[in-house]
Amino acid sequence: MYKFDIGSHRRQCPPFLAISSVAFLCLMQSSARADDDVDFPNWTFGGYGTAGAAYSSERQADYAANGLNPGGAGYTHRVSPAVDSRLGAQLGISINNQWSATLQLVSERNSQNSYRPAVEWANIKYQMTPDFSLRLGRIALPIFLHGDYRKAAYALAWARPPVEVYGALPLSSSDGIDASYRWNALGVNNVTQAFFGHAAVKINDANTFARARQITGLSNTTTRGALTVRASAMTANLSINLAQPLFDAFRQFGPQGEALATTYGADHKQVVIGNIGVSYDTGNLFLMGEASRFNARSFLGDKTAYYATAGYRFGTIAPYITYARARSNGQTRDQGLDLAFLPPQAAPAAAYLNGQLNALLRTIATQQTSSIGVRWDFMPNRAFKLQYDRVSPQGGSSGTLINVQPGFESGHPVHVLSASLDFVF
Repeated sequence: MYKFDIGSHRRQCPPFLAISSVAFLCLMQSSARADDDVDFPNWTFGGYGTAGAAYSSERQADYAANGLNPGGAGYTHRVSPAVDSRLGAQLGISINNQWSATLQLVSERNSQNSYRPAVEWANIKYQMTPDFSLRLGRIALPIFLHGDYRKAAYALAWARPPVEVYGALPLSSSDGIDASYRWNALGVNNVTQAFFGHAAVKINDANTFARARQITGLSNTTTRGALTVRASAMTANLSINLAQPLFDAFRQFGPQGEALATTYGADHKQVVIGNIGVSYDTGNLFLMGEASRFNARSFLGDKTAYYATAGYRFGTIAPYITYARARSNGQTRDQGLDLAFLPPQAAPAAAYLNGQLNALLRTIATQQTSSIGVRWDFMPNRAFKLQYDRVSPQGGSSGTLINVQPGFESGHPVHVLSASLDFVF
């Protein structure tokens, strides 16, 4: 059994971990220990992993967990291990009662089609008081209900977090500083976390990057009995040079082209994200739901997404159902350059640019997914999951699918079947 301590209270994790922030502390053997049972410095080591395979019925696009994971199930391969498979390892050291450090590496399929390990966490923590702490370095973004451990699938009920919500923000960590304060009011426990930082991700081998500067956010997690509520908000200055050549070409067409480039370009755009998540877990019955708003003020769109999950544990078997939906709060099509006001010789090029712009706007996810799955904890620290998703992109959108081919047609369901073995060590 994995154990963790908070102050002087020691608990043991149940065979099937509750879906809460406590779960990941159990998995990774938190380096916070009671003062009277630790010799300093104290080293800890742990890890997690998933060996998975996903099948998609769509032959003109690939199913992926998010835009930074190529996935490869569907068009590229009928069955792909890349959607969910990963391996993570974490090293921790407690230097004394106040100072500690954590390093976590994760190997998973990335946007360069490589499994090269990446630094997920690397931070130093200063426990100023029993209730107040500061961290500096690479830190998990506390945006979603499961944001602290979203890659450790063993701590989750599903094969993967619902892509409509979690896929909207593929970034899972940032480089900067955060402060956490633990407090209690009227018998309700709270942890309030403020954070500031930046992040950069290489999207492909063509020197395409996404950079988020001045990431600023606030998160509060409230727990009482079986109920956990996390509310989060974040803003950032986002720049993506993925479609920069397209918008540079639009600017060659004068004021109307400049207006389109300003509206849809993703250069120093202020992104705003708000999320609220609720979990109710009695030990047998578990209910979860999240709602999120993502406004990028660019071709990435303004989206609202939510999901609801219900499940029940019959011993080591836990069946569950999920419904998720994402929709655009803005337009997903634009007439683009008005060809009537252009010289005849410029019209073909302008029409081509209009088509490329609308191809970008079709990637704004408008989609719903119905899922059914089962988790089997067949031995300690090992769980097998089987999940079926009926994914339905709508309104001309390609939904959360990637690598979309010319023959793709929105409006028909995509059937995804996933099997995974999750473990911790």
